[in-house]
Amino acid sequence: MERLADEGMKFTQAYACALCSPSRVSLMTGLNAARHAVTNWTLRKDKSPDWKHPKVQPPAWNVNGLSPVPGVERTVHAVTLPMLLRQAGYRTIHAGKAHFGAKGTPGEDPRNLGFDVNIAGHCAGGPGSYHGKNNFSAAWRKGDRIWDVPGLEKYHGKDVNLTEVLTIEANEAVNRAVADGRPFYLYMSHYAIHAPWETDDRFYEKYAGAGLNKFHATYASMIEGMDKSLGDIMANVKRLGIERETIVVFMSDNGQPSQAARNLPLRGHKLTPYEGGTRVPMMVKWPGVTPPGSVCRDYVIIEDIFPSFLEMAGVEGVRQVGGTIDGVSFVLLLKQKAGHPRGDRAIFWHFPHTYDQPPYSSVRKGDWKLICQHADARLELFNLKEDISEQNDLSAEEPEKLREMAELLSGHLRETRARMPLNKATGQPVAYPNELLDQARS
Repeated sequence: MERLADEGMKFTQAYACALCSPSRVSLMTGLNAARHAVTNWTLRKDKSPDWKHPKVQPPAWNVNGLSPVPGVERTVHAVTLPMLLRQAGYRTIHAGKAHFGAKGTPGEDPRNLGFDVNIAGHCAGGPGSYHGKNNFSAAWRKGDRIWDVPGLEKYHGKDVNLTEVLTIEANEAVNRAVADGRPFYLYMSHYAIHAPWETDDRFYEKYAGAGLNKFHATYASMIEGMDKSLGDIMANVKRLGIERETIVVFMSDNGQPSQAARNLPLRGHKLTPYEGGTRVPMMVKWPGVTPPGSVCRDYVIIEDIFPSFLEMAGVEGVRQVGGTIDGVSFVLLLKQKAGHPRGDRAIFWHFPHTYDQPPYSSVRKGDWKLICQHADARLELFNLKEDISEQNDLSAEEPEKLREMAELLSGHLRETRARMPLNKATGQPVAYPNELLDQARS
């Protein structure tokens, strides 16, 4: 990762959703989470993972995920990025974690979503096991077999790690595309560093020997395995003689999990509305375009991947189902040219759920960020330039900015027809942020 940053552009303010399925659907479609309504993680058809909450309950969200065809209940039907790249002549390769659609729906198989090749992707967002000796299955710990990683039977019983296996298979798929004279899109999506926390035995002893406890040594070994994978893929691209023609983008789909040490000075972790939940690493190497060792401090969000990749590939005139694409291409930022909306643009998050966290919606525009905590009917306002750790709530001190940001967020929620949590006492949707201010004033 450090070498990729040295050879390309590092983004210091890249954002995803605070958890996996919403981020992945946004990347695939260019839609903001409030619009596509896959706002929590998916797995079983029609079954939400939400917990009970004393004050609120989640709305009817798209629990079955992304669908390539209309008419599948509780899904978002959309044209996907790999569909469009395949139409443009690319061989589209999926490797690793898919997590696009629930079990028993079309979206569970990446090949239905525009990928020519699917390596080990299915409905689940984590593996049964990272170890070949466990057949990448949850059976060894008497877990639910829905987590078992499919399609890697030739590695069963072997002393290999899932991260390494996915890298080998992805490189072989790239080799075949190049041998066939085909441009390719590789969506290399590791299961690591998702639970279950299992050692990558290639690296674990180094961290245990350095004094880390078992969890953190395990977590570090999983990160290094993923890091080595990135290096192996870049080395293969160089070996094939296509390094100057290949764009490499590295990004995470959410912040670090709550079990890990905090990514200080950021507040919060995966699933939370704070920067630790949504601000993620991102590096882009585009030979001849991104200056080596450059840094971009403008913010981008994961739905921007969709129009950016299409522009990089020369695909024009794309229309999404429903007519709206929320993402904005960041190609001008990569080229360091004027014209990107930069700080004038608002970006949004929406989590109307009771899984792990109470429900919230939030917006950032410029240096300002507003969080609406729906269960408590409470607004938080932060200036990220002065307070990156989000410790100083300015909602009482900046009433004009509070109103401006509340109107902005409320407008977005209404325009996207966002599914709002329900107030258990009334059975009605919770108030929009600007309505909370109106209620306080009256």
